Amino acid sequence: MLEKLIDWTLTLTIVAAMALLGNFIGYEVMPLAALPGMISLMVIVLIGMIIHEVLPFKRLPAIAYIGLLAFILTIPGVPGAEKIAEWTAEVNLLALTTPILAYAGISIGNSWADFAKMGWKTIIIGMLVLLGTYLGSAIIAEIILRIQGIV
Repeated sequence: MLEKLIDWTLTLTIVAAMALLGNFIGYEVMPLAALPGMISLMVIVLIGMIIHEVLPFKRLPAIAYIGLLAFILTIPGVPGAEKIAEWTAEVNLLALTTPILAYAGISIGNSWADFAKMGWKTIIIGMLVLLGTYLGSAIIAEIILRIQGIV
């Protein structure tokens, strides 16, 4: 468990550093201003990962525990919820997702040979799934932005 915790912490630290840099370059938020929010997010993720690892049943993915924990910690009235919301407001979502998607791309890129061994049909289905996810997300974002009058 300690080895996993060290690995998770290292990965989160790298992602956090990249996100802080992206937050500064893209949104002009000073890294020290966003650091408390980034640390809060890292701690929530680590606790969620530990909960997932410690529980004897593995029916839910770790992201479910992370999301539930974040939800509970930011409910108005929960001690510290306002502070967490204030801190994390300094971290822009796109600055945070960019390094996460880069990490996912690198992970997939390392296993292309294994992926290709599954056959050409699997590659086509994988690409269609990625395309569908992208288009679905773009359509939902467009609808929400139009409803809000931003676009």
